[in-house]
Amino acid sequence: MKNMKKLCILGLFALFLTLPSSASAVEGNRYLVKTGSQFWKNAFNARHEFSQGFTADLNDWQVRFAKLLGVGIEPVNVLQILPEEPTVKDKPTNKTNRLLPSDQTPWGVEYVYKDNSLIRTFGGEGVNVAVLDTGVVVSHPDLKSRILKCKDFTNLRFSMIDGKCEDKNGHGTHVAGIIAADSGVDGLGIYGIAPQASLFTFKVCGNDGSCYADDIAAAAKVAADEGANIINLSLGGDKSSLLITEALDYAVSKGLLIVAAAGNDGPYFASIDYPAAQSNVIAVGAFGLNFEIPDWSSRGSNSKTVPYVVEEKDVELAMPGVNVESAWKNGGYAILSGTSMAAPFASGLAAKYWPLFAADINPAESVRNFLHINALDIDGVGDDDATGFGFAKVQ
Repeated sequence: MKNMKKLCILGLFALFLTLPSSASAVEGNRYLVKTGSQFWKNAFNARHEFSQGFTADLNDWQVRFAKLLGVGIEPVNVLQILPEEPTVKDKPTNKTNRLLPSDQTPWGVEYVYKDNSLIRTFGGEGVNVAVLDTGVVVSHPDLKSRILKCKDFTNLRFSMIDGKCEDKNGHGTHVAGIIAADSGVDGLGIYGIAPQASLFTFKVCGNDGSCYADDIAAAAKVAADEGANIINLSLGGDKSSLLITEALDYAVSKGLLIVAAAGNDGPYFASIDYPAAQSNVIAVGAFGLNFEIPDWSSRGSNSKTVPYVVEEKDVELAMPGVNVESAWKNGGYAILSGTSMAAPFASGLAAKYWPLFAADINPAESVRNFLHINALDIDGVGDDDATGFGFAKVQ
């Protein structure tokens, strides 16, 4: 009788727990529930499953109830994209009503290619770059031919929606453009570093630029399983996330190269963000014209670690990140600054050279070493906190 009563009570609780939790969805109360129990997965409408349990959006009552019954629960980390306010071109500049860039090969692209008279870029054929960000404008003239996969991991009802990755923020479109914009079929648009690369555009950040760690981790695993070669993460946070760490470890074990923005919290020592701070991730700082290092570009701990050996919290490379023009959400172009902009230059360059090392046992490691070898020391002599090995460029 007692067991029957207990089951009835649990059944009522389960019924209550499965009711829609619209309030928690709005407030964004995302938690890792540390159990593999199917009962709790069903009761809390499990979002993503991990080795430690599953994640779910919960209200305060659900959290208290689970804790009362001894279920471990902890908040899921929230990361951010952190560029400055963009300067946007929003008026057509030609008779075809097509928004045009100020320069088809902006200064950062010319720096990477070591050519101030550069007309176009090339490279990246057969290479898949996963951009985990705010999504992308799939109709953008300079990107629509580059998008191979489009998925949304931010929807509150479904853990992943295939074929949808709408970018209402602009950040993801900007990042994607730096990597692989191909100027469009009319040849009037902007060029990225590797315009023949294919893009996996995975929306893991909301329109406000906030990104749940579990969505990022889930997207990284999907990217690894579905054939990505490189993952670009122009996002970060002050704290390490075990969910992201395990997902990126998995991706690296599958042969992927991971590139991330160092953060915009400089000029302080060891101000680097996660996941860039992980030693198996290429952490990218920013520089501007004439290789000037902006104060806001996060610094690593390179001066206290072994020179030219990548360790936890080391900045590895520096790339253009000040006043960078690229594709934008209006189908045109915008100028942004941040290490968010610097990271995709490194991802694009890695994509450009990936085919040279595709036959190697570990192409990702070969490409990473190649970037080191071709890095120009730009901030004093040696492996420094702001730029690491230096500025990676075309050979």
